[in-house]
Amino acid sequence: MTRQLHLLLLTLLPLLTQAETTTHRLKIGVLAFGTVNWELAAIRNEGLDRKYALELDVQTLASPEAGKIGLQAGGLEMIVTDWIWVANQRQAGSDFGFIPYSTHAGALMVPAASNIRSIADLPGKKLGIVGGGLDKNWILLRALALKQHRIDLDKTVEKSFGAAPLLNQQMMQGKLDALLDYWHYAAKLEAQGYRRLLDGRQVLKGLEIAEPMANLGYVFRKSWASDHASNLEAFLKASGEARNLLCSADGAWQRVIPLTQEKDEKIQLALRREYCDGVVKRWGEPEKRAAARIYEILRQTGGEQLTGKAEKLPEDIFWPYQLGR
Repeated sequence: MTRQLHLLLLTLLPLLTQAETTTHRLKIGVLAFGTVNWELAAIRNEGLDRKYALELDVQTLASPEAGKIGLQAGGLEMIVTDWIWVANQRQAGSDFGFIPYSTHAGALMVPAASNIRSIADLPGKKLGIVGGGLDKNWILLRALALKQHRIDLDKTVEKSFGAAPLLNQQMMQGKLDALLDYWHYAAKLEAQGYRRLLDGRQVLKGLEIAEPMANLGYVFRKSWASDHASNLEAFLKASGEARNLLCSADGAWQRVIPLTQEKDEKIQLALRREYCDGVVKRWGEPEKRAAARIYEILRQTGGEQLTGKAEKLPEDIFWPYQLGR
């Protein structure tokens, strides 16, 4: 080796080493028992953080609102939430962007022996509703009842709002006739013999929206994404690969089962099946048009308190990203 070549290698070696060990850091906030934790755990368990030089700072949140506050204050770089909130923030001047994470929505559950066969049977019944009066699942169910049966569920059912664990318990105690539940709690009920009357996808089809809609997504500031494009890219690749492993590799799934806090194998299988059914397979112009139609329905039924003053969904809330990259 000539002396000149040796000196050149000595000069380039630190630069090459630095390029190989560039770390992509991301501070993400997730709910303590949210299903996003399964994915983040799979990233670590399957070595995807090392593969993509990803360093995750996972902040456990006590509530969805805590994540939104943390993102707005700059204490977090990413959370998982719905695009309606992003649209509201956009109207207020914020620069948040949304990348789809899951098509999961709620499900309307009833006891196996219930005489409730359709939403037309709900008037006069005790209905539990996870979330508040402006929960999207509730607003869309109301819109469907109005469209198909000219029934105003807001005035004709005995409503009980609350958190999913509490309402699930009331359902099992026979205190509710029906429960509009989050998907993973609905899966638990179904595994225990309760009947799914309809789910969020069926509600959308009844409202003439055929596309599977990404309700939840990764949300971040666009300015951060522009300045940290490689960090975002590394995370999205790792999370996508982790999601695929959870659905295709039994070993990967077995390693996250403790996070479900379920020992019943039937419930574990139901959770995995429903989780994998919610994986976003397409995200393009048809889906964005569907989001715009859903926004109009939510605004008509839920009013400005839910959607804000904008009559149309701001198009620029969706961050340009190709699935499968």
